[in-house]
Amino acid sequence: QVQLVESGGGLVQPGGSLRLSCAASGSISSFNAMGWYRQAPGKVRELVARVTRGGSTTYADAVKGRFAISRDNANNMLYLQMNSLKPEDTAVYYCGAAIASMGWHIDQYDYWGQGTPVTVSS
Repeated sequence: QVQLVESGGGLVQPGGSLRLSCAASGSISSFNAMGWYRQAPGKVRELVARVTRGGSTTYADAVKGRFAISRDNANNMLYLQMNSLKPEDTAVYYCGAAIASMGWHIDQYDYWGQGTPVTVSS
C-alpha cells in the first residue's frame, strides 16, 4: 500500500504560479502512470495532466502551455508546475497513481492523495 501526500496549494493571484508536490510513501517507479486531477466545487473530478513510466505526458486542453507535470522516480515525487494561473483553475488538486493502467481515466487509478486546495483570486 502506497500513500500519496500532496502539498503546495494555496491562494495565488491571477497570472501567478504554484508548484504542487506529491510525495509517495513507497517507490513510484513501478507505477505505469501518475496523474494530477482537480475537482472544483459542484463539478466532477477531471484530469489535469498525466505522465507514464516512460515519460510520456498528456494535458487537458485547458492547461496546455501553462502547466507542466514531472515525475522523479528516484525520490518518489510527482510535481505539477502551474503558471499563468486563472480563476477557473481554482479547485482541489489530487495526485493519483495507476499500477498497471495507462491512467487515461479516473477509474484506472489505484491510489489517491487527500488533495491540496488551489484558489486563484485577486
